[in-house]
Parts: sequence; C-alpha cells; structure tokens
Amino acid sequence: MSGEPVRVVLVDDHRMFRSGVKAELDDSVEVVGEAPDVDRAIEVIREVRPDVVLLDVHLPGGSGRGGADVPPGCAGVETDKGRPVRFLALSVSDAAEDVIAVIRSGARGYVTKTISPTDLVSAIHRVAEGDAVFSPRLAGFVLDAFGAAAGEIAEVDEELDRLSAREREVMRLIARGYQYKEVAKELFISVKTVETHVSSVLRKLQLSSRHELTSWAMSRRLL
Repeated sequence: MSGEPVRVVLVDDHRMFRSGVKAELDDSVEVVGEAPDVDRAIEVIREVRPDVVLLDVHLPGGSGRGGADVPPGCAGVETDKGRPVRFLALSVSDAAEDVIAVIRSGARGYVTKTISPTDLVSAIHRVAEGDAVFSPRLAGFVLDAFGAAAGEIAEVDEELDRLSAREREVMRLIARGYQYKEVAKELFISVKTVETHVSSVLRKLQLSSRHELTSWAMSRRLL
C-alpha cells in the first residue's frame, strides 16, 4: 500500500456513518468527496473522478426497493489515471438479492459494515487495483449466481464450436423463421447449400426439426 493514497468518494445517507468511516481510514486512503443520495453521488463522482466509490446499496433516489445498484451514468466514468472508477458496496445488508443486484450493476465488491477498519482499507486498495472483494459469507452468493451463468455460457460456446461460421449464420436465420429461399438470398448462396447447412446443423446439435432448432436458439438467447 505504498505510493499515492487511493482517492475515495463515500456515498451513504447517514452523515454520522460517513464521518465514522473517515475516522477509521488510514493515510493510504484519501476521502475526496461525499454524497448522501444518488443524485449528489452522480455529481461528485463525475466531478472528482475517484479511484473507488464506497457506497451503501440502499440510497435515496436509487432504483428498486432501496436502490441496490451503482448510481446510473457512473459505470463508465474514468479516473484521472484513465482507469475506470470502481465501486465497492458497504452495507448492513447481507441478503443474497442485494449482493447479486449490486454486482450485476457494476460493483467490484461487497462488504458488510461489520468489517474491521484494517480489512476495509485492504478491500479499498484491492478494488482500486482491479480485484473483486467480498465478505467471506457473501462470496458463496456470487459464486452460486455467476458460476451457474458461466457454466451455461461455456455449454453454449461448446455447442456453437461444433458449427462453422456459415452454419451459425444459417442457424440464426432459420431459427428466426426465414424460409430456405430467404436465407439463400440473404447469404448469397443457393437453396441447395442452405439445405445442406441446415442438415449439418441439426445433426451436429442432435436436433430433429426446425422447430427444435428455434427452441434451442431461443433458450440460449442466440436470436
């Protein structure tokens, strides 16, 4: 933790809590801005462009039932160093839905307010460096949610790898409801070639009809 301090913006609707956090941080972290709600957070983040935003997940002006997300319009803001501003959630909530919501919206980590000052400073530095940081019992929520999604993506990729680039083009058009003649015109190939590609796609994916192909593509969000 040498070099310049990590520049942080604190976002929480309780002023006393923000003051308490500032008092617990060491010299390796510099608080360069504060905000009590989403609208002010957007202004401060865009103005000072910190390395890390430490935010509560239930902010006034947020979306959903409490605003469990990164302030809209801030996910693409960059620091003075040209790196993306990174977000670390600090919340009293350890509910799975809050953890998943804030990570899906772009946060790099999620820790609860029971974290020790030393661990919080460490988490801020790690997030600033690009790591993902979670309180131990929350990591399981993230693995369950995103690990399952990663497995599904890997399965789809494996299935698509069986198809050639041209077969993928034909597959998507057929799954969208194109007739063979329409596919041929779209891809500048003969109807006979389309038929050959469709037969190959069905065989490689172990499907028996265009209807099954459409269902397969829709279930994998390939249309």
